[in-house]
Amino acid sequence: MQMPDAKSPLKIGTRGSPLALAQAFETRRRLMDAHGLPEDAFEIVIIKTTGDKVQDRALKEIGGKGLFTKEIEEALTAGGIDIAVHSMKDMPVDQPEGLLIDCYLPREDVRDAFVSPQVARLMDLPQGAVVGSSSLRRRAQLAYRRPDLQLVEFRGNVQTRLKKLGEGVAMATFLAMAGLNRLGMAQVAQSAIEVDEMLPAVAQGAIGIERRAVDERAAFLLAAIHDTPTGHRLAAERAYLAALDGSCETPIAGLAVLEDGQVHLRGEILRPDGSESITGEARGSIADAADLGADLARRLLAQAPAGFFDWR
Repeated sequence: MQMPDAKSPLKIGTRGSPLALAQAFETRRRLMDAHGLPEDAFEIVIIKTTGDKVQDRALKEIGGKGLFTKEIEEALTAGGIDIAVHSMKDMPVDQPEGLLIDCYLPREDVRDAFVSPQVARLMDLPQGAVVGSSSLRRRAQLAYRRPDLQLVEFRGNVQTRLKKLGEGVAMATFLAMAGLNRLGMAQVAQSAIEVDEMLPAVAQGAIGIERRAVDERAAFLLAAIHDTPTGHRLAAERAYLAALDGSCETPIAGLAVLEDGQVHLRGEILRPDGSESITGEARGSIADAADLGADLARRLLAQAPAGFFDWR
């Protein structure tokens, strides 16, 4: 097997935002360290996705599933890149034929970050304050917990959203602590919202690396940097999401943690307007993580009243 070098580099596909590039650089660094390879054995290939191109509409209006992955996966299938680096919370549960994700980097902080130039905590927001977010999950959770707040659409990368805050478009917004940490911008968060107060998106804080199933060189290289505990946690969370027929644009939250050799999974599904929330949890062996996730989803579905899933 020929290892990548300057003449035949491993091509790493990524979106072009500062956060996406930071994740691609982390992947490259881990591969370099694991295999003793120089930087020029890798090439970062920036690919613009539909979600990047369309900034003037809410994500749910332009498709929901695969908005930040479609063009990257097309390049991977066609051989234009060798691996693709993804934020796993953006990934649909179904992958194109011939592609797979069997490598995850160690998971970062899963919590949501509360960002505001004026107040320190979510519950400190005054009555009727304007809050910006493009996440249907965050908007539904916020409407459920603080129905007095005014919610407005807030698209764009971290820098764009911070600029909008500075311009007074909203009093507060939410980002992922993981993204801020990876950008070296943790100080931007006024506070991190604990998961007991606001359950995060499925797979939040996790980076997954996708490859062609038949690519033995990529499989060998990636096996050395795979984080097994993160893989166990995401097995439960993504099976739960799949059983709910969810995507990054549905009001679903879920988080698995490993405790005493078991998986502890919590889930929440909401109406988009935040008028109702259904929660549940499950525990089981790590070996049964995927079955555990699917079972929790079925139990939440069984609890849902008629009409609850009109948004699906």
